Amino acid sequence: MATKPPQGDPVQDAPQVAERKRAAAGLPAIGHTLRMAHQQMGVRRTALTLLSVNQKDGFDCPGCAWPEPEHRHKAEFCENGAKAVAEEATLRRVTPEFFTAHPVSDLARRSGYWLGQQGRLTHPMYLPEGADHYEPVSWERAFDIVAEELTALSSPDEAVFYTSGRTSNEAAFLYQLFARKLGTNNLPDCSNMCHESSGSALSETIGVGKGSVLLEDLYQADLIVVAGQNPGTNHPRMLSALEKAKANGARVVSVNPLPEAGLERFKNPQTPKGLTSGTTLTDLFLQIRIGGDHALFRLLNKLILDTPGAVDEEFVHEHTHGFHEFAEVARAADWDETLTATGLAREDVERFLRMVLDSERIVVCWAMGLTQHKHSVPMIREIVNFLLLRGNIGRPGAGVCPVRGHSNVQGDRTMGIFERPAPAFLDALEREFGFAPPREHGYDVVRAIRALRDGEAKVFFAMGGNFVSASPDTEVTEAAMRRARLTVHVSTKLNRSHAVTGARALILPTLGRTERDLQASGEQFVTVEDSMGMVHASRGRLEPASRHLLSEPAIVCRLARRVLGAEDEVPWEEFEKDYATVRDRIARVIPGFEDFNARVARPGGFALPHAPRDERRFPTATGKANFTAAPVEYPHLPEGRLLLQTLRSHDQYNTTIYGLDDRYRGIRNGRRVVLVNPDDAQALKLADGSYVDLVSEWKDGVERRAPGFRVVHYPTARGCAAAYYPETNVLVPLDATADVSNTPASKSVVVRLEQSATD
Repeated sequence: MATKPPQGDPVQDAPQVAERKRAAAGLPAIGHTLRMAHQQMGVRRTALTLLSVNQKDGFDCPGCAWPEPEHRHKAEFCENGAKAVAEEATLRRVTPEFFTAHPVSDLARRSGYWLGQQGRLTHPMYLPEGADHYEPVSWERAFDIVAEELTALSSPDEAVFYTSGRTSNEAAFLYQLFARKLGTNNLPDCSNMCHESSGSALSETIGVGKGSVLLEDLYQADLIVVAGQNPGTNHPRMLSALEKAKANGARVVSVNPLPEAGLERFKNPQTPKGLTSGTTLTDLFLQIRIGGDHALFRLLNKLILDTPGAVDEEFVHEHTHGFHEFAEVARAADWDETLTATGLAREDVERFLRMVLDSERIVVCWAMGLTQHKHSVPMIREIVNFLLLRGNIGRPGAGVCPVRGHSNVQGDRTMGIFERPAPAFLDALEREFGFAPPREHGYDVVRAIRALRDGEAKVFFAMGGNFVSASPDTEVTEAAMRRARLTVHVSTKLNRSHAVTGARALILPTLGRTERDLQASGEQFVTVEDSMGMVHASRGRLEPASRHLLSEPAIVCRLARRVLGAEDEVPWEEFEKDYATVRDRIARVIPGFEDFNARVARPGGFALPHAPRDERRFPTATGKANFTAAPVEYPHLPEGRLLLQTLRSHDQYNTTIYGLDDRYRGIRNGRRVVLVNPDDAQALKLADGSYVDLVSEWKDGVERRAPGFRVVHYPTARGCAAAYYPETNVLVPLDATADVSNTPASKSVVVRLEQSATD
C-alpha cells in the first residue's frame, strides 16, 4: 500500500557515514527499488507500471537517455529508472487544498526532497501579484494571463522559453514553432548546462554534435574508456552493456577523480552470477585530478605519434584535416606537466597506452565530469584527436559516446530547441509554415539568467524541469527570477522553482510519460530520441493523475491559439487533436525523419542517420574530420584550497531527490556532506565528522558560501573534493563557464573550507 508524504522536512544535520560499497546493483538494488516503488504506488500499481517501462509497446523511462537493447528483459529498467517512474506514477496528490495550507513563503523554506515527495499536481494554479498563496485557475484564464504578459512586451525577445529533457519530440517541435512564430530564438534548455560542450566540440571536429556509436558498437569494442562518468548511479543500464562488452573480450578503463562502485563490480540482478559474485568491469582505474583529462589525452596522443605504425595513416590522409598542425603541438607534450595536471603515476599512463596500442576498436564514453569545466570543449576535441589518430570513428566497435543524462534531451535539440539554430533548419521551417523565423541568436541558460537579472527579459516559461535548482549561482538566479513579470512552469510535481517566482506565477500541470493521452482523434503516443540517436514511440498506460491535466502538446497548441490568434495559419487545433499530423510536419522539416509515422510504428523505432558513423563522411567546414591543436589547460589550485566537483547522490536524478541516502558511497540520512581525501583533510586540519562552510573563490571577489557540511574522509583524488548539487550550486559563479559552449563550470570550483558555526 502506498504511504503518505512526509509532513515535516527530515532533519539532515547529522548524516551517518559507513564504508563505501565496491559493487553496484544486486539484491540490495532490487530491495531498494521495490521499497520505494511500493511507498509511492502500492503493490499492484508497481507491478503494472514497471513491466511497461522501456518495452516496445510501453512507455520510455522518464529518467536517463540510455538506449534499449533489441532483445529486452521483462524488467527493462534500473533502480533509478524505477524511482523516476514511481515518483511520476505516485498515488500522492498536490491539490488546491495543499496550496491553501502552504503559502509560497512556507514552500520556499522547504527542501527539494520534501516538495517532491508531496505528489502529483492536479490543477492549474495561479499566484496573483502581491499574494502569498497559489489559487486554482481555469485553463482558459491561465492562457489569458500568459497572453496578457506576452502581448505587453516591447519585444518578443523579452520572453524566455526554457525546455527540460523530459519533453517529447512532438511537444518540443510545437514549442519551438510557437516561440519562433512569436518572434524569438530565446530557447534555452537543460543541454546548455550539461552536454553543450560535447555538441560544440563534436560539431566542429566531426560535423555532428551527437555520439557516433550504437549499442552494438560497445559490444564489438576492444577497449572502452569511461571518463568523467558514474554510470552506476546516473545511467545504471549502461552497466549491462559494459558487462556484455566484457564477455565479448573488451577491456574497460575508468578515468575519474572518485572510485565508483558501479565501475568496480556490477551485480546484474537479471542473472544468477549477478546475484552472487557479479562482474568486475574496470581493468584499469586512473584516478585523475579534476580537469586533468585534457593533459592526459594530449600526452597519449604524443605517445601514439611517437610509436612506429600506431597511426592509421590511410584514414588520417583520406578523412582528416589539420593533422600536421596538431601533431606539431602534440609532440611537445611534457611528461612532468601531465603528471602534475593529472596526479597519475607514469606507469599507469604507460599501461593505458599499451592497452590502446593493443586495441583495434576503441569507444570513449563521457558525461558531466568532462563537460562542465572552462576548458571542456578543447578537452573533448582532444578525445576526438585521440580517436582520429587510429581511425576509431566511422567503423564498427569504435567512436565517441557522450552519454546524455535526461530522456529526450537529445531529441529536443533535434526538434529545434536551440538558441542558435542552423540556417538550414530555419529555412526548412519557413518553407513548411510560410513565415520568416527570427535569425538573431537567442539566450542560452546563462544569458537568460543575466537578461532576467538585468530586466531585459520579463516573462519566463518553462516546459518541465526545475530551472532554479538546476542553474548555477543560486542567489543570483533566484533574484533574477523574482524580477520577472511572469514565471510559468509546466510540471508534473512540485519543486523549488514554483516557490521562487516573478510578480505573477502559474503552475500548469501536465501528463507524465506513464499516463494515457486521449485527444479528440483518439489515444495518442509521443516519441523520444535516446543518447545514441534511436527514435521510438512512448505510450502511457495509466489513467491521468487528475482530469484537469493537459498534455504538453495540448498546452502549447492552446497557448499558441490564444497568443497568436485564430487567424494564425498554423493548424494548432489539428496538431492537438492528432499528434501524427505533427510528425508529418517534422518529417518535412528535419532530415532523417522522412516517413516518420510509418517508421516509428515499427517495434523499436529507427536510427537517425549519422554521416561519420554511417558513411565516414564528415559534414564540417572542411569536409573532413578536423584535428585541433589548442594549448593544454587544467585547473591550477592555490595553496590551502581544494577543487570541488558537484555530483549526484544515488537517491537522486538531476534535481529530483528521491531519498537522503547515497548507498554506494556509504552516506545515510543527509546530503550536506563534503568528500575530502584523508591526506588533504589532515593537511587542512579537518577531522572526519567536523562541520565546515564551503566558500568558493573566483576572480569577481564575491563570497559564495554553502554552510554546514559534514567532512567525510573519502578516497578522492588529491586536491579534489566532491559534494552534492543542487545544494552546492550556490558556489558556482554565473559567469564561470566553459569557453565556446558557455556551460557552467560546476566540476572545477575552487573552494576553501572554513570551520562552520554549526560545528
